[in-house]
Amino acid sequence: MRFEEVYFGWSESRLTQEEAARILGVCDRTFRRYIDRYEHGGMECLSDKRLIQASFRRAPVDEVMAVSDLYRSRHRGWNVKHFYGWYRRDGGQRSYTWVKNTLQRAGLVCRARKRGAHRKRRERAPIPGMMLHQDGSNHEWVPGRKWDLIVTMDDATSEHYSMLFVAEEGTVSSFQGIREVIAHHGLFSSLYTDRGSHYWFTPDTGGKVSRTQPTQFGRAIKQLGIEMIPAYSPEARGRSERNFSTHQERLPRELALQGITTMDAANRYLSDIYLPAFNAEFMQPAAEEGTAFVKWIGANLDDILCEQYERTVTADNCVSFEGKTLQIPADRYRCHYVKVRVRVHRHVDGSLAIFHGPRKLADYDKQGQLKEIKKKKAA
Repeated sequence: MRFEEVYFGWSESRLTQEEAARILGVCDRTFRRYIDRYEHGGMECLSDKRLIQASFRRAPVDEVMAVSDLYRSRHRGWNVKHFYGWYRRDGGQRSYTWVKNTLQRAGLVCRARKRGAHRKRRERAPIPGMMLHQDGSNHEWVPGRKWDLIVTMDDATSEHYSMLFVAEEGTVSSFQGIREVIAHHGLFSSLYTDRGSHYWFTPDTGGKVSRTQPTQFGRAIKQLGIEMIPAYSPEARGRSERNFSTHQERLPRELALQGITTMDAANRYLSDIYLPAFNAEFMQPAAEEGTAFVKWIGANLDDILCEQYERTVTADNCVSFEGKTLQIPADRYRCHYVKVRVRVHRHVDGSLAIFHGPRKLADYDKQGQLKEIKKKKAA
């Protein structure tokens, strides 16, 4: 009715097209389209066809109900992005927006508040291998049990190279993560960590770390030629902290879905299923081509990524270490090692070894029992 009034005012030359369009709240061109449609078929041609006929691209009702039932029966409580990853893995073809709107219309997920603009304070490293992050997160990953999740990731791409559950974060867990990276990808340039006591020695609480008093982990990283960088606030590790937020949201639900309750089974799930799927979804392309990784061609990596302690050999050619007596076997290079300073290496698996300079004198098991030395076959 409003259009007819304006139309007759225009047809009687009481209104110009600009004035008529302004009254209707549209532009001049839209008003001219309305004129053509009205003169062609009357008021019926002015109605919005989207209100009276369904789109041919609309999903079938059965498909909408199937997605809602799938979320309701197996993935209740998951966020939309997490659920969408599994939906696509199961053969789903719809877009993320369609899945989100479907779940929101069904009342299965809530609409999130609009987020403010994210301020990017630090640019990513340009190529992989220039800077890696390592951090741990304590969380109730399975009902009634809290473990630490240790993650080693690349700053340039956010690719996760290593993920493992441990009872408590420490030197051994950090060695395990770094060893896995070097074994599969090679040496990298720098490592960004928090100021945990196994990473750094901090003389004053809350102060700066000591560069001259390395921890066992710091000594090993320096021996490998890798630079360590300390983070002085959680915001400085924002990239890894945001990833941990995602892991805490997803992993407990996936482990519960698979019926996993033990740490060994959870670590197998991490390496076989979760880690490849997470990288495929969240890994970013590097800013530049190339890599900073250098292939490891040195000696046994386990003799570097381990705890090392200096001891003095006693008069009976033995070394005392944490209540254990380690007997040094006969050596063709020396008659004995009495009063000689040697190094005791404790590896990640708890086994021990004694070194004199670069030479290994003997290997021991966890209980300090000498391992048998296998003789090489003659040519």
